[in-house]
Amino acid sequence: FTANTSLAHYCRDNGLLLHIHRAMHAVIDRQKNHGMHFRVLAKALRMSGGDHIHSGTVVGKLEGEREITLGFVDLLRDDFVEKDRSRGIYFTQDWVSLPGVLPVASGG
Repeated sequence: FTANTSLAHYCRDNGLLLHIHRAMHAVIDRQKNHGMHFRVLAKALRMSGGDHIHSGTVVGKLEGEREITLGFVDLLRDDFVEKDRSRGIYFTQDWVSLPGVLPVASGG
């Protein structure tokens, strides 16, 4: 988290975008019995200053449940997100002035 934030500051100072690759996400978030949900990783990315991330899709190699995927895409982009358990959003999230992150569907 600290390294990502430092890199984000460097990118801002030098006019660069910071792309966060989703490599190794499956080790952390695909296991049902341990790890953390990608929603948590997405929030950490937004708080640490990333500009865009492979967010996954509802089909393909980064596939996930449709409503859950759309829920964390909203958490990345929107300034205010209402609680909606069907979309995996368990409490209202107000990001105030924290910049959003562009969700990117990777190819392949």
